[in-house]
Amino acid sequence: MDLSGIRKEYTRGGLNRRDVPPDPLILFEQWLATAVGAQEITEPTAMAVGTVSADCRPSIRTVLLKELRDGQFVFFTHYESRKGRQLAANPQVALSFLWYPLERQVHIEGTAERISPEESDAYFRSRPPGSRIGAAVSPQSRPIPGRAWLAEAYETKLAEAESSDTPVERPEHWGGVAVTPVRIEFWQGRENRLHDRILYTRQDDGSWRIERLAP
Repeated sequence: MDLSGIRKEYTRGGLNRRDVPPDPLILFEQWLATAVGAQEITEPTAMAVGTVSADCRPSIRTVLLKELRDGQFVFFTHYESRKGRQLAANPQVALSFLWYPLERQVHIEGTAERISPEESDAYFRSRPPGSRIGAAVSPQSRPIPGRAWLAEAYETKLAEAESSDTPVERPEHWGGVAVTPVRIEFWQGRENRLHDRILYTRQDDGSWRIERLAP
């Protein structure tokens, strides 16, 4: 298969330094709202999460952004999963939103921390019953005997919940992670590969330095 000839010109828009707000979270919310409203994007809140293990091996996976609050990006996960264990050992994290139909990307670097158990409880209770059971029975990232084992664990937990007539409570190993950004780059595709890249870097006083990067 020859991949060298596959290419696309980006023509949907531009990103001017003089037009961006001083706070990158304002621009991110604008771009996210556009992505949510775009019919051609099926998972607008999907983001790639990059972590590094204690022995400096990077890994990446995709999760869903569930909240943007107080300047932090919040997602939920199994704390004993591969990503959960890596974040516990090294809280430095990278996030990427890839909105290809809009010819836009956002890349974020920052520090992760767990949110409070009370906040995780509140979100867990808002999930559909099936999702709660799935989170409770899945030993995320661990080897399992097969799909049948997972289905049986789900059905067993479902039967327990139905017989007791009580909702499944959040397991201690599952909860939210909040990422405080220190670097946010907005990427807008342009013709001839002369893409627009606007970088925000957090300063010691909490303000943001804004720079244009070469494509």
